[in-house]
Amino acid sequence: MRLELHCHSTHSDGSLAAAEVAARAGKTGVELFCLTDHDTLDGYEATVAALPGVTVLRGLELSCKHDGKTIHLLMYGVKPGAGALDERLVGVLEDRRLRLRAIIDRLAELGIHLDCEQILRETAGRTAGRPDVARALVAAKAVRSMREAFERYLHDNGPADVAFARISLGEGLELGRAAGARMSLAHPHTLRSAALVAELYRKHQADGLEGIEALYGRYAHAEREVWLRMAKQMNLVVTGGSDFHGDAMPEVHQPGIELHEPHATRLRAWLGVDAVARA
Repeated sequence: MRLELHCHSTHSDGSLAAAEVAARAGKTGVELFCLTDHDTLDGYEATVAALPGVTVLRGLELSCKHDGKTIHLLMYGVKPGAGALDERLVGVLEDRRLRLRAIIDRLAELGIHLDCEQILRETAGRTAGRPDVARALVAAKAVRSMREAFERYLHDNGPADVAFARISLGEGLELGRAAGARMSLAHPHTLRSAALVAELYRKHQADGLEGIEALYGRYAHAEREVWLRMAKQMNLVVTGGSDFHGDAMPEVHQPGIELHEPHATRLRAWLGVDAVARA
Protein backbone atom coordinates (compact mmCIF):
# COMPACT_ATOMS: atom_id res chain seq x y z
CA MET A 1 0.00 0.00 0.00
CA ARG A 2 1.27 3.46 -0.87
CA LEU A 3 0.64 6.08 1.79
CA GLU A 4 1.81 9.39 3.22
CA LEU A 5 1.41 9.91 6.97
CA HIS A 6 4.11 12.52 7.64
CA CYS A 7 4.37 15.65 5.50
CA HIS A 8 4.32 19.42 5.85
CA SER A 9 2.88 22.45 4.07
CA THR A 10 3.02 26.22 4.36
CA HIS A 11 0.77 25.92 7.41
CA SER A 12 4.02 25.13 9.27
CA ASP A 13 7.53 24.77 7.81
CA GLY A 14 6.88 23.34 4.35
CA SER A 15 7.28 25.35 1.15
CA LEU A 16 4.10 24.23 -0.67
CA ALA A 17 0.41 24.81 0.03
CA ALA A 18 -1.50 21.94 1.63
CA ALA A 19 -3.47 21.23 -1.55
CA GLU A 20 -0.27 21.03 -3.60
CA VAL A 21 1.36 18.61 -1.14
CA ALA A 22 -1.73 16.40 -1.29
CA ALA A 23 -1.91 16.61 -5.09
CA ARG A 24 1.72 15.57 -5.43
CA ALA A 25 1.09 12.62 -3.12
CA GLY A 26 -1.96 11.71 -5.21
CA LYS A 27 0.14 11.60 -8.37
CA THR A 28 2.30 8.90 -6.77
CA GLY A 29 -0.78 6.73 -6.11
CA VAL A 30 -1.27 7.10 -2.36
CA GLU A 31 -4.30 5.33 -0.91
CA LEU A 32 -4.00 6.86 2.56
CA PHE A 33 -2.91 10.42 3.36
CA CYS A 34 -2.51 12.70 6.37
CA LEU A 35 -1.06 16.21 6.45
CA THR A 36 0.95 16.52 9.68
CA ASP A 37 1.95 20.14 10.04
CA HIS A 38 3.61 21.17 13.27
CA ASP A 39 1.15 22.01 16.05
CA THR A 40 -1.75 22.85 13.73
CA LEU A 41 -4.69 21.07 12.14
CA ASP A 42 -5.14 23.71 9.44
CA GLY A 43 -4.98 22.45 5.87
CA TYR A 44 -7.06 19.31 6.31
CA GLU A 45 -10.03 20.50 4.22
CA ALA A 46 -7.73 21.49 1.36
CA THR A 47 -6.14 18.04 1.31
CA VAL A 48 -9.52 16.32 1.25
CA ALA A 49 -10.55 18.40 -1.76
CA ALA A 50 -7.27 17.64 -3.53
CA LEU A 51 -7.52 13.85 -3.10
CA PRO A 52 -10.90 12.56 -4.30
CA GLY A 53 -11.20 8.83 -3.79
CA VAL A 54 -8.33 8.70 -1.27
CA THR A 55 -8.75 8.13 2.47
CA VAL A 56 -7.62 11.38 4.10
CA LEU A 57 -7.10 11.68 7.86
CA ARG A 58 -7.11 14.80 10.01
CA GLY A 59 -3.85 15.04 11.90
CA LEU A 60 -0.74 16.91 12.97
CA GLU A 61 2.77 16.57 14.39
CA LEU A 62 2.67 17.74 18.00
CA SER A 63 5.91 18.96 19.58
CA CYS A 64 6.23 17.58 23.11
CA LYS A 65 8.87 17.46 25.82
CA HIS A 66 9.91 14.42 27.86
CA ASP A 67 12.87 14.20 30.25
CA GLY A 68 14.46 17.20 28.59
CA LYS A 69 14.14 15.79 25.07
CA THR A 70 11.89 16.91 22.23
CA ILE A 71 9.39 14.24 21.18
CA HIS A 72 7.42 14.63 17.96
CA LEU A 73 4.07 12.94 18.30
CA LEU A 74 2.15 12.13 15.12
CA MET A 75 -1.64 12.23 15.62
CA TYR A 76 -4.00 10.60 13.13
CA GLY A 77 -7.78 10.79 12.91
CA VAL A 78 -8.32 13.81 15.16
CA LYS A 79 -12.06 14.37 15.52
CA PRO A 80 -13.53 17.73 14.47
CA GLY A 81 -14.27 20.00 17.39
CA ALA A 82 -11.56 18.49 19.61
CA GLY A 83 -12.01 21.30 22.13
CA ALA A 84 -9.15 20.72 24.58
CA LEU A 85 -6.61 20.03 21.83
CA ASP A 86 -7.80 22.96 19.71
CA GLU A 87 -7.54 25.32 22.69
CA ARG A 88 -4.07 24.07 23.58
CA LEU A 89 -2.86 24.55 20.01
CA VAL A 90 -3.91 28.21 20.11
CA GLY A 91 -1.65 28.67 23.13
CA VAL A 92 1.22 26.84 21.42
CA LEU A 93 0.92 29.12 18.38
CA GLU A 94 1.25 32.22 20.58
CA ASP A 95 4.17 30.70 22.52
CA ARG A 96 5.95 30.05 19.23
CA ARG A 97 5.50 33.65 18.10
CA LEU A 98 6.87 34.94 21.40
CA ARG A 99 9.82 32.59 21.01
CA LEU A 100 10.47 33.90 17.49
CA ARG A 101 10.70 37.45 18.89
CA ALA A 102 13.14 36.28 21.55
CA ILE A 103 15.32 34.51 18.98
CA ILE A 104 15.49 37.64 16.84
CA ASP A 105 16.49 39.64 19.94
CA ARG A 106 19.29 37.13 20.58
CA LEU A 107 20.50 37.53 17.01
CA ALA A 108 20.51 41.32 17.42
CA GLU A 109 22.79 40.89 20.45
CA LEU A 110 25.10 38.91 18.15
CA GLY A 111 25.11 41.78 15.63
CA ILE A 112 22.58 40.32 13.18
CA HIS A 113 19.51 42.51 12.75
CA LEU A 114 16.34 41.08 11.21
CA ASP A 115 12.94 42.69 10.73
CA CYS A 116 10.90 40.92 13.39
CA GLU A 117 7.58 42.45 12.38
CA GLN A 118 8.02 41.42 8.76
CA ILE A 119 8.76 37.82 9.75
CA LEU A 120 5.72 37.76 12.03
CA ARG A 121 3.54 39.14 9.22
CA GLU A 122 4.81 36.42 6.90
CA THR A 123 3.97 33.74 9.48
CA ALA A 124 0.52 35.10 10.34
CA GLY A 125 -2.07 32.35 10.54
CA ARG A 126 0.40 29.47 10.61
CA THR A 127 2.91 27.80 12.90
CA ALA A 128 6.00 30.00 13.27
CA GLY A 129 9.37 28.48 14.06
CA ARG A 130 13.13 28.50 13.69
CA PRO A 131 12.97 27.67 9.95
CA ASP A 132 11.34 31.08 9.39
CA VAL A 133 14.28 32.77 11.10
CA ALA A 134 16.70 30.62 9.12
CA ARG A 135 15.12 31.75 5.84
CA ALA A 136 15.39 35.37 6.97
CA LEU A 137 19.07 34.86 7.79
CA VAL A 138 19.66 33.50 4.29
CA ALA A 139 17.77 36.43 2.74
CA ALA A 140 19.87 38.87 4.81
CA LYS A 141 23.03 37.10 3.57
CA ALA A 142 24.08 36.42 7.16
CA VAL A 143 24.43 32.76 6.20
CA ARG A 144 24.55 30.86 2.91
CA SER A 145 21.94 28.21 3.69
CA MET A 146 19.29 27.19 6.18
CA ARG A 147 21.57 24.37 7.28
CA GLU A 148 24.28 26.89 8.11
CA ALA A 149 21.75 29.02 10.02
CA PHE A 150 20.95 26.07 12.26
CA GLU A 151 24.54 24.92 12.62
CA ARG A 152 25.81 28.37 13.60
CA TYR A 153 22.90 29.95 15.48
CA LEU A 154 19.60 28.06 15.78
CA HIS A 155 20.35 24.50 16.85
CA ASP A 156 19.08 23.34 20.24
CA ASN A 157 20.95 25.37 22.89
CA GLY A 158 22.70 27.30 20.11
CA PRO A 159 23.79 30.97 20.45
CA ALA A 160 20.39 32.29 19.28
CA ASP A 161 18.11 29.44 20.34
CA VAL A 162 15.44 30.16 22.93
CA ALA A 163 13.66 27.34 24.72
CA PHE A 164 9.92 27.51 25.15
CA ALA A 165 7.48 25.56 27.27
CA ARG A 166 6.46 22.63 25.12
CA ILE A 167 3.55 20.37 25.94
CA SER A 168 4.65 17.43 28.05
CA LEU A 169 4.42 14.03 26.39
CA GLY A 170 1.91 12.92 29.00
CA GLU A 171 -0.34 15.90 28.30
CA GLY A 172 0.04 15.42 24.54
CA LEU A 173 -1.04 11.79 24.75
CA GLU A 174 -3.98 12.76 26.97
CA LEU A 175 -5.07 15.45 24.51
CA GLY A 176 -4.76 13.01 21.62
CA ARG A 177 -6.83 10.32 23.32
CA ALA A 178 -9.54 12.85 24.15
CA ALA A 179 -9.58 13.90 20.48
CA GLY A 180 -9.98 10.31 19.29
CA ALA A 181 -6.54 10.19 17.68
CA ARG A 182 -4.17 7.31 17.09
CA MET A 183 -0.60 8.28 17.93
CA SER A 184 2.85 7.34 16.67
CA LEU A 185 6.40 8.41 17.48
CA ALA A 186 7.91 10.36 14.57
CA HIS A 187 11.48 9.65 13.31
CA PRO A 188 12.60 7.65 16.38
CA HIS A 189 16.28 8.00 15.45
CA THR A 190 16.23 11.59 16.70
CA LEU A 191 16.30 10.27 20.28
CA ARG A 192 19.76 8.87 19.39
CA SER A 193 19.26 5.64 21.33
CA ALA A 194 17.12 2.58 20.64
CA ALA A 195 17.19 1.86 24.37
CA LEU A 196 15.67 5.26 25.12
CA VAL A 197 12.98 4.69 22.49
CA ALA A 198 12.12 1.30 23.99
CA GLU A 199 11.90 2.82 27.45
CA LEU A 200 9.57 5.50 26.11
CA TYR A 201 7.19 2.82 24.88
CA ARG A 202 7.40 0.86 28.12
CA LYS A 203 6.27 3.98 29.96
CA HIS A 204 3.66 5.27 27.53
CA GLN A 205 2.33 2.52 25.27
CA ALA A 206 -0.64 2.07 27.58
CA ASP A 207 -1.27 5.84 27.34
CA GLY A 208 -1.85 5.65 23.59
CA LEU A 209 1.68 5.72 22.14
CA GLU A 210 1.06 2.65 20.01
CA GLY A 211 2.70 3.43 16.67
CA ILE A 212 6.32 3.81 15.57
CA GLU A 213 7.46 5.52 12.36
CA ALA A 214 9.74 2.65 11.34
CA LEU A 215 9.36 3.60 7.67
CA TYR A 216 10.66 7.15 7.74
CA GLY A 217 11.39 8.60 4.32
CA ARG A 218 15.17 8.93 4.59
CA TYR A 219 15.86 5.68 6.44
CA ALA A 220 18.14 3.21 4.72
CA HIS A 221 17.30 -0.50 4.97
CA ALA A 222 19.47 -1.07 8.06
CA GLU A 223 17.87 1.82 9.96
CA ARG A 224 14.38 0.60 9.11
CA GLU A 225 15.23 -2.87 10.37
CA VAL A 226 16.14 -1.51 13.81
CA TRP A 227 12.69 -0.02 14.28
CA LEU A 228 10.83 -2.83 12.56
CA ARG A 229 12.40 -5.28 15.03
CA MET A 230 11.36 -3.06 17.91
CA ALA A 231 7.82 -2.87 16.53
CA LYS A 232 7.66 -6.67 16.46
CA GLN A 233 9.18 -7.11 19.91
CA MET A 234 6.90 -4.52 21.55
CA ASN A 235 3.76 -5.15 19.47
CA LEU A 236 3.76 -1.64 17.99
CA VAL A 237 1.92 -0.52 14.87
CA VAL A 238 4.27 0.37 12.00
CA THR A 239 3.57 3.78 10.47
CA GLY A 240 5.41 5.62 7.71
CA GLY A 241 5.87 8.89 5.94
CA SER A 242 8.38 10.83 3.88
CA ASP A 243 8.58 13.98 6.05
CA PHE A 244 8.15 15.91 2.80
CA HIS A 245 8.72 19.68 3.15
CA GLY A 246 9.13 20.71 -0.49
CA ASP A 247 12.03 23.09 -1.12
CA ALA A 248 12.56 23.42 2.63
CA MET A 249 13.95 19.84 2.63
CA PRO A 250 15.06 19.22 -0.95
CA GLU A 251 16.60 15.81 -0.23
CA VAL A 252 13.02 14.44 0.01
CA HIS A 253 11.87 14.77 -3.59
CA GLN A 254 8.22 13.74 -3.32
CA PRO A 255 5.65 12.62 -0.75
CA GLY A 256 4.61 9.00 -0.40
CA ILE A 257 6.19 5.70 0.67
CA GLU A 258 5.38 2.00 0.30
CA LEU A 259 4.11 -0.02 3.27
CA HIS A 260 4.04 -3.76 2.71
CA GLU A 261 2.06 -6.54 4.36
CA PRO A 262 1.39 -7.47 7.07
CA HIS A 263 2.02 -3.91 8.29
CA ALA A 264 -0.49 -2.33 5.89
CA THR A 265 -3.40 -4.49 7.08
CA ARG A 266 -2.63 -3.84 10.72
CA LEU A 267 -2.23 -0.10 10.15
CA ARG A 268 -5.60 0.15 8.41
CA ALA A 269 -7.29 -1.74 11.23
CA TRP A 270 -5.59 0.43 13.88
CA LEU A 271 -6.66 3.62 12.14
CA GLY A 272 -10.13 2.30 11.41
CA VAL A 273 -9.84 3.69 7.91
CA ASP A 274 -12.65 1.54 6.54
CA ALA A 275 -14.91 3.65 8.75
CA VAL A 276 -13.35 6.93 7.55
CA ALA A 277 -15.42 8.75 4.97
CA ARG A 278 -13.65 9.04 1.64
CA ALA A 279 -13.59 12.35 -0.17
